[in-house]
Amino acid sequence: MKHLWRQTRSFPPAVRLLMANQFAINLAFYMLMPYLAAHLSGQLGLAAWAVGLVLGVRNFSQQGMFLIGGTLADRYGYKTPIMAGCLLRTVGFGLLGWVDNLPALIVASAATGFAGALFNPAVRAYLAAEASERRVDAFATFNVYYQAGMLLGPLVGLALLAADFRLVCTTAAAIFAALTLLQWQALPARHGATTSSDRDSVLAQWRAVAANRPFLLFSTAMIGSYVLTFQVYLALPLAATDALGSRGTWATSGLFVLSAAVAVIGQLRLTSWAKQRWNPAQALVRGLAAMGLAFLPLALTPPDATAAVLTALAAAVALLAAGSAVVYPFEMDTVVTLSGNHLVATHYGLYNTVSGLGITLGNLATGALWDFAERHDALWLTWCALTVTGLACAASIAALAHTGRLTARNEPQLAAA
Repeated sequence: MKHLWRQTRSFPPAVRLLMANQFAINLAFYMLMPYLAAHLSGQLGLAAWAVGLVLGVRNFSQQGMFLIGGTLADRYGYKTPIMAGCLLRTVGFGLLGWVDNLPALIVASAATGFAGALFNPAVRAYLAAEASERRVDAFATFNVYYQAGMLLGPLVGLALLAADFRLVCTTAAAIFAALTLLQWQALPARHGATTSSDRDSVLAQWRAVAANRPFLLFSTAMIGSYVLTFQVYLALPLAATDALGSRGTWATSGLFVLSAAVAVIGQLRLTSWAKQRWNPAQALVRGLAAMGLAFLPLALTPPDATAAVLTALAAAVALLAAGSAVVYPFEMDTVVTLSGNHLVATHYGLYNTVSGLGITLGNLATGALWDFAERHDALWLTWCALTVTGLACAASIAALAHTGRLTARNEPQLAAA
Protein backbone atom coordinates (compact mmCIF):
# COMPACT_ATOMS: atom_id res chain seq x y z
CA MET A 1 0.00 0.00 0.00
CA LYS A 2 2.88 2.36 0.79
CA HIS A 3 4.39 1.61 -2.61
CA LEU A 4 1.10 2.47 -4.31
CA TRP A 5 0.80 5.70 -2.32
CA ARG A 6 4.37 6.79 -3.15
CA GLN A 7 3.88 5.92 -6.80
CA THR A 8 0.60 7.82 -6.97
CA ARG A 9 2.06 10.93 -5.34
CA SER A 10 4.93 10.95 -7.83
CA PHE A 11 2.55 11.92 -10.65
CA PRO A 12 1.08 15.36 -11.41
CA PRO A 13 -2.23 16.31 -9.72
CA ALA A 14 -4.24 15.76 -12.91
CA VAL A 15 -2.98 12.17 -13.19
CA ARG A 16 -3.81 11.50 -9.55
CA LEU A 17 -7.32 12.85 -10.11
CA LEU A 18 -7.80 10.61 -13.14
CA MET A 19 -6.76 7.58 -11.08
CA ALA A 20 -9.18 8.42 -8.28
CA ASN A 21 -11.79 9.11 -10.91
CA GLN A 22 -11.35 5.66 -12.48
CA PHE A 23 -11.58 3.95 -9.09
CA ALA A 24 -14.88 5.70 -8.41
CA ILE A 25 -16.17 4.98 -11.93
CA ASN A 26 -15.54 1.24 -11.53
CA LEU A 27 -16.83 1.24 -7.96
CA ALA A 28 -20.15 2.72 -9.09
CA PHE A 29 -20.38 0.62 -12.26
CA TYR A 30 -19.70 -2.73 -10.60
CA MET A 31 -21.91 -2.07 -7.61
CA LEU A 32 -24.85 -2.04 -10.04
CA MET A 33 -24.15 -4.01 -13.23
CA PRO A 34 -23.67 -7.51 -11.72
CA TYR A 35 -27.18 -7.32 -10.25
CA LEU A 36 -29.02 -5.62 -13.12
CA ALA A 37 -30.08 -8.81 -14.93
CA ALA A 38 -31.59 -10.27 -11.76
CA HIS A 39 -33.48 -7.01 -11.15
CA LEU A 40 -34.85 -6.92 -14.69
CA SER A 41 -35.99 -10.54 -14.72
CA GLY A 42 -37.03 -10.76 -11.07
CA GLN A 43 -38.48 -7.53 -9.74
CA LEU A 44 -39.59 -6.19 -13.13
CA GLY A 45 -40.57 -9.57 -14.57
CA LEU A 46 -39.06 -8.98 -18.02
CA ALA A 47 -38.72 -11.91 -20.40
CA ALA A 48 -35.25 -13.30 -21.02
CA TRP A 49 -35.13 -11.78 -24.51
CA ALA A 50 -35.91 -8.34 -23.08
CA VAL A 51 -33.19 -8.68 -20.44
CA GLY A 52 -30.74 -9.66 -23.16
CA LEU A 53 -31.84 -6.69 -25.26
CA VAL A 54 -31.29 -4.19 -22.44
CA LEU A 55 -27.84 -5.60 -21.64
CA GLY A 56 -26.94 -5.89 -25.33
CA VAL A 57 -27.87 -2.27 -26.01
CA ARG A 58 -25.55 -1.15 -23.20
CA ASN A 59 -22.66 -3.19 -24.59
CA PHE A 60 -23.22 -2.08 -28.18
CA SER A 61 -23.63 1.60 -27.31
CA GLN A 62 -20.26 1.47 -25.54
CA GLN A 63 -18.17 -0.83 -27.72
CA GLY A 64 -19.63 0.49 -30.96
CA MET A 65 -19.20 4.15 -30.02
CA PHE A 66 -15.64 4.22 -28.68
CA LEU A 67 -14.41 5.65 -31.97
CA ILE A 68 -16.95 8.50 -31.67
CA GLY A 69 -15.82 9.23 -28.12
CA GLY A 70 -12.15 9.28 -29.11
CA THR A 71 -12.87 11.51 -32.10
CA LEU A 72 -14.73 14.04 -29.94
CA ALA A 73 -11.86 14.07 -27.43
CA ASP A 74 -9.32 14.89 -30.11
CA ARG A 75 -11.52 17.64 -31.56
CA TYR A 76 -12.68 19.36 -28.37
CA GLY A 77 -10.16 18.37 -25.70
CA TYR A 78 -10.17 15.60 -23.12
CA LYS A 79 -11.98 17.25 -20.21
CA THR A 80 -15.33 17.79 -21.93
CA PRO A 81 -15.97 14.13 -22.93
CA ILE A 82 -14.88 12.93 -19.48
CA MET A 83 -17.35 15.27 -17.78
CA ALA A 84 -20.10 14.53 -20.32
CA GLY A 85 -19.63 10.78 -19.86
CA CYS A 86 -19.92 11.01 -16.08
CA LEU A 87 -22.99 13.26 -16.35
CA LEU A 88 -24.64 10.92 -18.85
CA ARG A 89 -23.99 7.92 -16.63
CA THR A 90 -25.52 9.83 -13.71
CA VAL A 91 -28.73 10.09 -15.71
CA GLY A 92 -28.55 6.52 -17.02
CA PHE A 93 -27.93 4.86 -13.66
CA GLY A 94 -30.62 6.98 -12.03
CA LEU A 95 -33.14 5.88 -14.65
CA LEU A 96 -32.26 2.20 -14.34
CA GLY A 97 -33.45 2.20 -10.75
CA TRP A 98 -36.65 4.17 -11.23
CA VAL A 99 -38.19 3.16 -14.57
CA ASP A 100 -39.98 -0.11 -15.20
CA ASN A 101 -40.97 -0.09 -18.89
CA LEU A 102 -38.81 -1.53 -21.67
CA PRO A 103 -38.39 1.61 -23.84
CA ALA A 104 -37.18 3.68 -20.89
CA LEU A 105 -34.85 0.90 -19.77
CA ILE A 106 -33.35 0.73 -23.27
CA VAL A 107 -32.76 4.50 -23.25
CA ALA A 108 -31.12 4.28 -19.81
CA SER A 109 -28.97 1.35 -20.88
CA ALA A 110 -27.87 3.14 -24.06
CA ALA A 111 -26.97 6.23 -22.01
CA THR A 112 -24.77 4.25 -19.61
CA GLY A 113 -23.00 2.57 -22.52
CA PHE A 114 -22.38 5.72 -24.55
CA ALA A 115 -21.10 7.39 -21.38
CA GLY A 116 -18.30 4.83 -21.21
CA ALA A 117 -17.52 5.42 -24.88
CA LEU A 118 -17.16 9.13 -24.12
CA PHE A 119 -14.83 9.06 -21.15
CA ASN A 120 -12.71 5.91 -21.68
CA PRO A 121 -10.62 7.06 -24.69
CA ALA A 122 -10.40 10.59 -23.29
CA VAL A 123 -9.14 9.40 -19.89
CA ARG A 124 -6.44 7.23 -21.43
CA ALA A 125 -5.31 9.93 -23.85
CA TYR A 126 -5.24 12.50 -21.02
CA LEU A 127 -3.25 10.12 -18.82
CA ALA A 128 -0.74 9.45 -21.61
CA ALA A 129 -0.30 13.17 -22.33
CA GLU A 130 0.23 14.12 -18.68
CA ALA A 131 2.52 11.20 -17.83
CA SER A 132 4.75 11.81 -20.86
CA GLU A 133 7.83 9.54 -20.65
CA ARG A 134 6.40 7.80 -17.56
CA ARG A 135 3.42 6.38 -19.43
CA VAL A 136 4.14 2.74 -18.54
CA ASP A 137 4.30 3.50 -14.81
CA ALA A 138 1.22 5.71 -15.03
CA PHE A 139 -0.86 3.04 -16.75
CA ALA A 140 0.33 0.41 -14.28
CA THR A 141 -0.74 2.57 -11.33
CA PHE A 142 -3.97 3.46 -13.12
CA ASN A 143 -4.76 -0.25 -13.49
CA VAL A 144 -4.42 -0.79 -9.75
CA TYR A 145 -7.18 1.77 -9.12
CA TYR A 146 -9.21 0.31 -11.99
CA GLN A 147 -9.04 -3.20 -10.55
CA ALA A 148 -9.64 -2.00 -6.98
CA GLY A 149 -12.93 -0.45 -8.09
CA MET A 150 -13.89 -3.73 -9.77
CA LEU A 151 -13.05 -5.60 -6.58
CA LEU A 152 -14.98 -3.41 -4.15
CA GLY A 153 -17.93 -2.49 -6.36
CA PRO A 154 -19.83 -5.80 -6.19
CA LEU A 155 -19.33 -5.98 -2.41
CA VAL A 156 -20.72 -2.48 -1.87
CA GLY A 157 -23.58 -3.23 -4.26
CA LEU A 158 -24.43 -6.44 -2.43
CA ALA A 159 -24.60 -4.59 0.89
CA LEU A 160 -26.89 -1.89 -0.58
CA LEU A 161 -28.99 -4.51 -2.35
CA ALA A 162 -30.08 -5.82 1.03
CA ALA A 163 -32.13 -2.62 1.32
CA ASP A 164 -33.33 -1.98 -2.23
CA PHE A 165 -32.10 -2.05 -5.83
CA ARG A 166 -33.16 1.58 -6.18
CA LEU A 167 -30.71 2.47 -3.43
CA VAL A 168 -27.92 0.81 -5.44
CA CYS A 169 -28.81 2.82 -8.54
CA THR A 170 -29.22 6.07 -6.65
CA THR A 171 -25.89 5.66 -4.89
CA ALA A 172 -24.12 4.83 -8.16
CA ALA A 173 -25.73 7.86 -9.85
CA ALA A 174 -24.71 10.07 -6.91
CA ILE A 175 -21.08 8.95 -7.27
CA PHE A 176 -21.09 9.92 -10.95
CA ALA A 177 -22.75 13.25 -10.15
CA ALA A 178 -20.02 13.98 -7.61
CA LEU A 179 -17.36 13.01 -10.17
CA THR A 180 -18.89 15.39 -12.70
CA LEU A 181 -18.69 18.30 -10.26
CA LEU A 182 -15.20 17.35 -9.07
CA GLN A 183 -13.80 17.26 -12.59
CA TRP A 184 -15.55 20.48 -13.56
CA GLN A 185 -13.81 22.24 -10.67
CA ALA A 186 -10.47 20.41 -10.39
CA LEU A 187 -9.54 18.79 -13.73
CA PRO A 188 -7.53 21.17 -15.96
CA ALA A 189 -8.53 21.46 -19.61
CA ARG A 190 -6.15 19.41 -21.74
CA HIS A 191 -5.64 18.80 -25.44
CA GLY A 192 -3.30 16.37 -27.10
CA ALA A 193 0.02 17.35 -28.62
CA THR A 194 -1.82 17.67 -31.93
CA THR A 195 -5.52 18.30 -32.00
CA SER A 196 -7.87 18.12 -34.95
CA SER A 197 -9.13 21.59 -35.85
CA ASP A 198 -12.72 22.38 -36.68
CA ARG A 199 -11.65 22.72 -40.33
CA ASP A 200 -10.68 19.06 -40.42
CA SER A 201 -13.56 16.71 -41.07
CA VAL A 202 -14.27 13.70 -38.90
CA LEU A 203 -13.65 11.51 -41.93
CA ALA A 204 -10.20 13.07 -42.26
CA GLN A 205 -9.45 12.05 -38.66
CA TRP A 206 -10.62 8.53 -39.33
CA ARG A 207 -8.68 8.28 -42.58
CA ALA A 208 -5.52 9.35 -40.77
CA VAL A 209 -5.97 6.59 -38.19
CA ALA A 210 -7.03 3.99 -40.77
CA ALA A 211 -3.86 4.78 -42.77
CA ASN A 212 -1.74 3.80 -39.77
CA ARG A 213 -1.04 0.22 -40.85
CA PRO A 214 1.26 -0.74 -37.92
CA PHE A 215 -1.42 0.41 -35.47
CA LEU A 216 -4.12 -1.61 -37.25
CA LEU A 217 -1.89 -4.70 -37.28
CA PHE A 218 -1.17 -4.27 -33.56
CA SER A 219 -4.88 -3.81 -32.77
CA THR A 220 -5.73 -6.99 -34.68
CA ALA A 221 -2.92 -8.97 -33.07
CA MET A 222 -4.12 -7.99 -29.58
CA ILE A 223 -7.73 -9.12 -30.08
CA GLY A 224 -6.99 -12.56 -28.69
CA SER A 225 -5.77 -11.11 -25.39
CA TYR A 226 -9.20 -9.56 -24.80
CA VAL A 227 -10.91 -12.83 -25.67
CA LEU A 228 -8.72 -14.59 -23.09
CA THR A 229 -9.37 -11.95 -20.42
CA PHE A 230 -13.13 -12.25 -20.93
CA GLN A 231 -13.06 -15.97 -20.09
CA VAL A 232 -13.29 -14.96 -16.42
CA TYR A 233 -16.91 -14.21 -17.34
CA LEU A 234 -17.53 -17.15 -19.70
CA ALA A 235 -15.51 -20.38 -19.84
CA LEU A 236 -14.12 -20.32 -16.30
CA PRO A 237 -17.57 -19.86 -14.64
CA LEU A 238 -18.92 -22.64 -16.88
CA ALA A 239 -16.14 -24.92 -15.65
CA ALA A 240 -16.86 -23.98 -12.03
CA THR A 241 -20.55 -24.78 -12.52
CA ASP A 242 -19.70 -28.12 -14.14
CA ALA A 243 -17.49 -29.01 -11.19
CA LEU A 244 -19.72 -27.79 -8.33
CA GLY A 245 -23.25 -27.55 -9.72
CA SER A 246 -25.31 -24.93 -7.90
CA ARG A 247 -22.35 -24.07 -5.68
CA GLY A 248 -20.45 -22.92 -8.76
CA THR A 249 -21.77 -19.39 -8.23
CA TRP A 250 -19.73 -19.07 -5.06
CA ALA A 251 -16.65 -20.41 -6.80
CA THR A 252 -17.18 -17.91 -9.63
CA SER A 253 -17.35 -15.04 -7.14
CA GLY A 254 -14.11 -16.29 -5.62
CA LEU A 255 -12.47 -16.30 -9.06
CA PHE A 256 -13.49 -12.67 -9.62
CA VAL A 257 -12.02 -11.67 -6.29
CA LEU A 258 -8.80 -13.60 -6.96
CA SER A 259 -8.39 -12.01 -10.40
CA ALA A 260 -8.81 -8.46 -9.10
CA ALA A 261 -6.66 -9.14 -6.02
CA VAL A 262 -3.74 -10.39 -8.13
CA ALA A 263 -3.92 -7.22 -10.25
CA VAL A 264 -4.21 -4.89 -7.25
CA ILE A 265 -1.42 -6.52 -5.27
CA GLY A 266 0.94 -7.47 -8.08
CA GLN A 267 0.56 -4.81 -10.78
CA LEU A 268 3.28 -2.37 -9.69
CA ARG A 269 5.75 -5.12 -8.79
CA LEU A 270 5.18 -6.98 -12.05
CA THR A 271 5.56 -3.79 -14.10
CA SER A 272 8.76 -2.81 -12.34
CA TRP A 273 10.14 -6.34 -12.72
CA ALA A 274 9.27 -6.45 -16.43
CA LYS A 275 10.76 -2.99 -17.14
CA GLN A 276 14.09 -4.04 -15.62
CA ARG A 277 14.37 -7.15 -17.79
CA TRP A 278 12.56 -6.58 -21.09
CA ASN A 279 11.79 -3.96 -23.65
CA PRO A 280 8.08 -3.23 -24.30
CA ALA A 281 7.74 -5.75 -27.13
CA GLN A 282 9.35 -8.50 -25.08
CA ALA A 283 7.07 -7.73 -22.13
CA LEU A 284 4.02 -7.95 -24.40
CA VAL A 285 5.14 -11.26 -25.90
CA ARG A 286 5.88 -12.88 -22.55
CA GLY A 287 2.73 -11.54 -20.91
CA LEU A 288 0.54 -12.81 -23.76
CA ALA A 289 2.24 -16.21 -23.65
CA ALA A 290 1.55 -16.41 -19.91
CA MET A 291 -2.11 -15.56 -20.53
CA GLY A 292 -2.38 -18.40 -23.03
CA LEU A 293 -0.54 -20.91 -20.86
CA ALA A 294 -2.90 -20.08 -17.98
CA PHE A 295 -5.49 -22.41 -19.53
CA LEU A 296 -3.12 -25.34 -20.00
CA PRO A 297 -3.56 -26.80 -16.45
CA LEU A 298 -7.31 -27.10 -17.12
CA ALA A 299 -6.63 -29.05 -20.31
CA LEU A 300 -4.52 -31.52 -18.32
CA THR A 301 -6.96 -31.88 -15.40
CA PRO A 302 -9.59 -34.67 -15.40
CA PRO A 303 -13.02 -32.95 -15.42
CA ASP A 304 -14.42 -35.35 -12.82
CA ALA A 305 -11.74 -34.53 -10.23
CA THR A 306 -13.47 -31.66 -8.45
CA ALA A 307 -10.62 -30.62 -6.18
CA ALA A 308 -8.13 -30.73 -9.04
CA VAL A 309 -10.45 -28.68 -11.29
CA LEU A 310 -10.87 -26.01 -8.62
CA THR A 311 -7.10 -25.85 -8.10
CA ALA A 312 -6.57 -25.56 -11.86
CA LEU A 313 -9.23 -22.83 -12.05
CA ALA A 314 -7.51 -20.81 -9.33
CA ALA A 315 -4.13 -21.26 -11.02
CA ALA A 316 -5.60 -20.24 -14.38
CA VAL A 317 -7.19 -17.09 -12.99
CA ALA A 318 -4.05 -16.09 -11.10
CA LEU A 319 -1.74 -16.60 -14.11
CA LEU A 320 -4.23 -14.93 -16.46
CA ALA A 321 -4.43 -11.88 -14.18
CA ALA A 322 -0.64 -11.75 -13.77
CA GLY A 323 -0.08 -12.00 -17.52
CA SER A 324 -2.67 -9.31 -18.15
CA ALA A 325 -1.01 -7.08 -15.54
CA VAL A 326 2.28 -7.40 -17.40
CA VAL A 327 0.66 -6.68 -20.78
CA TYR A 328 -1.65 -3.75 -19.93
CA PRO A 329 0.74 -0.82 -19.29
CA PHE A 330 3.00 -1.72 -22.23
CA GLU A 331 -0.05 -2.24 -24.45
CA MET A 332 -1.45 1.21 -23.64
CA ASP A 333 1.99 2.76 -24.14
CA THR A 334 2.39 1.04 -27.51
CA VAL A 335 -0.89 2.54 -28.77
CA VAL A 336 0.50 6.03 -28.07
CA THR A 337 3.84 5.12 -29.64
CA LEU A 338 2.18 3.85 -32.83
CA SER A 339 -0.06 6.91 -33.00
CA GLY A 340 3.01 9.15 -33.28
CA ASN A 341 1.34 11.28 -30.58
CA HIS A 342 -1.25 12.33 -33.17
CA LEU A 343 -5.01 11.84 -32.60
CA VAL A 344 -4.24 9.69 -29.56
CA ALA A 345 -7.83 9.52 -28.29
CA THR A 346 -9.11 8.52 -31.74
CA HIS A 347 -6.53 5.74 -31.84
CA TYR A 348 -7.67 4.56 -28.40
CA GLY A 349 -11.28 4.75 -29.55
CA LEU A 350 -10.68 2.59 -32.61
CA TYR A 351 -8.51 0.22 -30.57
CA ASN A 352 -11.34 -0.30 -28.07
CA THR A 353 -13.88 -0.77 -30.85
CA VAL A 354 -11.74 -3.44 -32.52
CA SER A 355 -11.19 -5.26 -29.23
CA GLY A 356 -14.91 -5.07 -28.42
CA LEU A 357 -15.82 -6.61 -31.76
CA GLY A 358 -13.17 -9.26 -31.18
CA ILE A 359 -14.61 -10.11 -27.77
CA THR A 360 -18.07 -10.58 -29.29
CA LEU A 361 -16.84 -12.89 -32.05
CA GLY A 362 -14.44 -14.67 -29.71
CA ASN A 363 -17.18 -15.36 -27.19
CA LEU A 364 -19.42 -16.79 -29.89
CA ALA A 365 -16.60 -19.07 -31.02
CA THR A 366 -15.69 -20.06 -27.45
CA GLY A 367 -19.31 -20.80 -26.56
CA ALA A 368 -19.82 -22.90 -29.69
CA LEU A 369 -16.61 -24.81 -29.03
CA TRP A 370 -17.63 -25.38 -25.41
CA ASP A 371 -20.98 -26.88 -26.48
CA PHE A 372 -19.25 -29.11 -29.03
CA ALA A 373 -16.58 -30.23 -26.54
CA GLU A 374 -19.17 -30.91 -23.85
CA ARG A 375 -21.25 -33.09 -26.19
CA HIS A 376 -18.16 -35.11 -27.06
CA ASP A 377 -16.80 -35.23 -23.50
CA ALA A 378 -13.67 -33.36 -24.60
CA LEU A 379 -13.56 -30.06 -22.70
CA TRP A 380 -9.80 -30.08 -23.11
CA LEU A 381 -10.44 -28.85 -26.65
CA THR A 382 -11.69 -25.51 -25.31
CA TRP A 383 -8.72 -25.02 -23.02
CA CYS A 384 -6.25 -26.00 -25.74
CA ALA A 385 -7.89 -23.57 -28.17
CA LEU A 386 -7.56 -20.75 -25.65
CA THR A 387 -3.93 -21.66 -25.01
CA VAL A 388 -3.22 -21.59 -28.75
CA THR A 389 -4.98 -18.20 -28.96
CA GLY A 390 -2.62 -16.70 -26.39
CA LEU A 391 0.48 -18.19 -28.01
CA ALA A 392 -0.70 -16.99 -31.45
CA CYS A 393 -1.10 -13.46 -30.06
CA ALA A 394 2.39 -13.61 -28.59
CA ALA A 395 3.83 -14.86 -31.89
CA SER A 396 2.03 -12.10 -33.81
CA ILE A 397 3.43 -9.36 -31.57
CA ALA A 398 6.89 -10.91 -31.82
CA ALA A 399 6.62 -10.85 -35.62
CA LEU A 400 5.50 -7.22 -35.63
CA ALA A 401 8.41 -6.27 -33.37
CA HIS A 402 10.88 -8.22 -35.50
CA THR A 403 9.79 -6.36 -38.65
CA GLY A 404 9.99 -2.97 -36.91
CA ARG A 405 6.25 -2.30 -36.93
CA LEU A 406 6.07 -1.49 -33.20
CA THR A 407 8.40 1.48 -33.39
CA ALA A 408 7.21 5.09 -33.25
CA ARG A 409 5.93 6.77 -36.37
CA ASN A 410 6.66 10.46 -36.72
CA GLU A 411 3.80 12.92 -36.64
CA PRO A 412 4.29 14.56 -40.05
CA GLN A 413 3.88 11.21 -41.80
CA LEU A 414 0.61 10.59 -40.00
CA ALA A 415 -0.64 14.08 -40.72
CA ALA A 416 0.13 13.61 -44.38
CA ALA A 417 -1.70 10.29 -44.37
